[in-house]
Amino acid sequence: METVILNQKWKEIWKIELSNSIFNVGYNENLIHRALIYQLSSSRINVAFTKTRWERRGSTRKIYRQKGTGRARMGSNRSPIRKKGWVAFWPRWNRNFKISMNRKERRRALFSLLSFKLKDNNILIVDDIKLKEIKTKFAKDIIKDLAWNKKVLLVIKEKNNKIEKSFSNLSKVKTILVNYLNMSDLLKYDTLILLKSTLENLNSLVIK
Repeated sequence: METVILNQKWKEIWKIELSNSIFNVGYNENLIHRALIYQLSSSRINVAFTKTRWERRGSTRKIYRQKGTGRARMGSNRSPIRKKGWVAFWPRWNRNFKISMNRKERRRALFSLLSFKLKDNNILIVDDIKLKEIKTKFAKDIIKDLAWNKKVLLVIKEKNNKIEKSFSNLSKVKTILVNYLNMSDLLKYDTLILLKSTLENLNSLVIK
């Protein structure tokens, strides 16, 4: 599959052949949804916590005798049906929300979404982005010609303080390393900008 490469002024400079195994994959909505759920469940932090009967403060002594009172039988004050008792059948800190999905499926889902974005003209490949210094004004000047009603995900090959810090103050732009490309960001941001240097990393990308 052939596409154009742009400079940072968004002018076409030449064409490049893209890998069909990455950018010409059939759209699989179910697989993309599974990969998104996998990512969200893996990053979920369990904060809900309830105490068991042994963690509640209070005596374990039986409140009153079993028979002869005319009332229902009752155990200790820690019973879940009494005030300040333990909570039955509620979440604990060690609950596991993770689901399983093998690496090949995750790669397939990522490439399927990249292919869909390319066919929808939402991927721009830029030769390189060079800034004189760390300044938001320079970053804004670069993407001012793009539609500002869209969110932009800028993918770079390695750490670059000039690019990352200059774009960090733009609310609709996020900079990410190619090794951390993920389903959530690809679905959240409309336009994907790939630097030419990131293309070689995509084929050997290991999704975490």
